[in-house]
Amino acid sequence: MKLPVLPPVSPMLAKSVSEIPSGASYEPKWDGFRSIIFRDGDEVEFGSRNERPMTRYFPELIEAVKAELPERCVIDGEIVIATDVGLDFDALQQRIHPAVSRVTLLSTQTPASFIAFDLLALGDEDYTGRPFTERRAALEAALAGVRAPIHLTPATRDRDIAVRWFTEFEGAGLDGVVAKRLEGSYEPDKRVMWKIKHERTADCVVAGYRVHKSGPDVIGSLMLGLYTDAGVLNSVGVIGAFPMVRRRELFAELQPLVIGMDQHPWNWAAHEAGERTPRKGETSRWNAGKDLSFTPLRPEWVVEVRYDHMEGERFRHTAQFNRWRPDRTPESCTYAQLEQAVTFQLADIVPGLGSRA
Repeated sequence: MKLPVLPPVSPMLAKSVSEIPSGASYEPKWDGFRSIIFRDGDEVEFGSRNERPMTRYFPELIEAVKAELPERCVIDGEIVIATDVGLDFDALQQRIHPAVSRVTLLSTQTPASFIAFDLLALGDEDYTGRPFTERRAALEAALAGVRAPIHLTPATRDRDIAVRWFTEFEGAGLDGVVAKRLEGSYEPDKRVMWKIKHERTADCVVAGYRVHKSGPDVIGSLMLGLYTDAGVLNSVGVIGAFPMVRRRELFAELQPLVIGMDQHPWNWAAHEAGERTPRKGETSRWNAGKDLSFTPLRPEWVVEVRYDHMEGERFRHTAQFNRWRPDRTPESCTYAQLEQAVTFQLADIVPGLGSRA
């Protein structure tokens, strides 16, 4: 490759804020794999947030990049899997697979899309030092007439529109809104953008724990559950951000609640050698070799947690501890308490996105 900006490059990052700032450029916050695409003729590489290439996992996008993007360019964006009902992050995660045959099969069964939202280089020109207004204008010109599965994200300088997007687009599985400084340059690996994400609370049952890497008598994370209408306790996620002193205190406090797996609602695991996870065959989204076994507890404690949004029956991201709820019964911790986002079609945000599912 002979480009003015060469891989690896760490993407520019955003810091969380509670309100949408004024005087910025606003975009939907896409929920996928952040990727910087480098194209020099027939040479194409997909970088990632950790600077490791993801090119081999998305062969269908390689051909799309060659067909739709400028001959020589470096473009920042998000790889997503879009369906007619929203973004599917679980399907996207399954695309990261070591077997070529599996990758090839999934590239046809769950094809990915690329949402472009920033320009780092075009031809021989390095755009990273230019203000975002110039980068956006050049990106719009370069991608004029671009076709699926490559898309240009919507953008606006109207804060009122951004506020509306924040509310409406969640129903399509989007994460919130990103705000960018109009005159800001592209600064790799620096949190110079702002992200505004949805945050809600839910009362959950504490159904188990995993120990901390520092020792067997320290809590690493607490397993959370919610009851369905049929009275089944589903695993919905974890919380784990506690001070070290509190982790040790929790371990001691939880010991009277420890039970055998055969007494637990997730007791199928008791009969599977080497399987002690709340969901059969569960693996870490980010580390396939991570041990997800857990110690089962009588589902008696209730905790209020903060979360951004749901993905199916589970919290999309790790929930955050809010407070203990000794006034709530475990049986009252149901899905009915959760706020449901209004359904919104992806194709109404980006024309053509999701229509291939």
